[in-house]
Amino acid sequence: MNSETTGNSMRLKGDLSLFSVVLFGLAYISPGIVVTMFGVVAATSGGVAPTAFAVATLAMLLTGLSYAKMARAVPGAGSVYTYARKMLDSRIGFLSGWAMLLDYFFIPMVGWLITAIYFNAQFPDIPKWVWLIVSVGITTAINIFGMKLADRVNKVLMFIALGSLVLFATLCVVFLGEHGSSASATDALWNSGTSIGAVTAAAAIAAYSFLGFDAVSTLGEEARGGARTIGRGIIGCVIAAGAIFIVLSFVMQLVHPGATFIDVDAAAYHLKVQVGGETYAEMINFVTIAGSIASCIALQASAARLMYVMGRDGALPKAIFGKLSGKTGTPVLNLLLTAAAGVVAMKLDLTTATSFINFGAFLGFALVNVCVIAHLVRERRDGRTPNLFSYLVMPAIGVGVSLYLLTRLDGVALQIGGVWLAIGVVYLAVLTKGFRRPAPEMTFDDDPAATDRATV
Repeated sequence: MNSETTGNSMRLKGDLSLFSVVLFGLAYISPGIVVTMFGVVAATSGGVAPTAFAVATLAMLLTGLSYAKMARAVPGAGSVYTYARKMLDSRIGFLSGWAMLLDYFFIPMVGWLITAIYFNAQFPDIPKWVWLIVSVGITTAINIFGMKLADRVNKVLMFIALGSLVLFATLCVVFLGEHGSSASATDALWNSGTSIGAVTAAAAIAAYSFLGFDAVSTLGEEARGGARTIGRGIIGCVIAAGAIFIVLSFVMQLVHPGATFIDVDAAAYHLKVQVGGETYAEMINFVTIAGSIASCIALQASAARLMYVMGRDGALPKAIFGKLSGKTGTPVLNLLLTAAAGVVAMKLDLTTATSFINFGAFLGFALVNVCVIAHLVRERRDGRTPNLFSYLVMPAIGVGVSLYLLTRLDGVALQIGGVWLAIGVVYLAVLTKGFRRPAPEMTFDDDPAATDRATV
């Protein structure tokens, strides 16, 4: 990443091409997550995982188009928080930031749960909860004492994990060539065991796999062509990720037809045994575990940093959240809080855990679409006439789809998400003296890119 200095200020230099921007988004999304999520999505959809991923892709594309529009309207590093604050109201912006905090706070929990699932698949005699504690302890210790080293290790392991994904896809194709499938290609897309309700419920879970495509919007100052490149990069990232998810889940659904699994959370491990044998599965599982731990390091660091920024800017109590350790320079208390939240995963399965994340994400996606409509209203007041279909009809559909997918999430996740949002409203009322003052501004512009979730 290059930078240039002007006077006393430093700005990032626009060196990234469109291809580089798309690759950044894909790296953040971590396409291998489709393998981990396959069992849950296939079981929920009734054995048509690729169809559920296709529906999720269309839903994310609608929101991606709105992100692209907002990237042009609000140049520079952006986020749903920034867009809502500028286009709607500071208090609505605060609540979108509060919803973001729910995502960030629980994303490490999902990563730790995935790591524990793979550990348990490798060593089934040791309970999953033990591996969860081990995973939380390892990543928390590294984040407190070794952030720079963790970042380097994470990048190396990401490339190794992506290589393992290519190998797995190849083995699936070879397996189908040698053994065929007990189901037809059409059965993998739609069969008598599924329904529209099942597919949309699965799509709501599958949407977790896309989380991170909006991170492209933070590269506004680094991209060649600025906002135009960012807009195209967001769309390209969603399309590329969707294509990977649909194709790979289709191949996996042919290898394992239907919606029944020995252990739905560990379906990926059993599929690896099926296509590559026990030795391959155990070898690649160690790669997965290493990649998962590296991902959890980055995810926990991002969550702790978001809480630190909110504390520093007064959106959370500064005395608690806005402090860095004098010895390590890291937000130790915030790291410990995320670690404590991770222990909750002992009582959750992967379906419910991912639903926590998607609750905040779907609210954020709905707000981005609302921001596009608000931008249309502002433009028309100023005498400009943006295309009504592009700036009204499509984002309105995006709002509807996001809210509908929200209702399809796990019931426990909806309850906890609703409680979280209610707490945010009460806290905002206190901060703004009964909503009479603007909400504190959170400065996310210097956020480093948080990296990948667990991969194959």
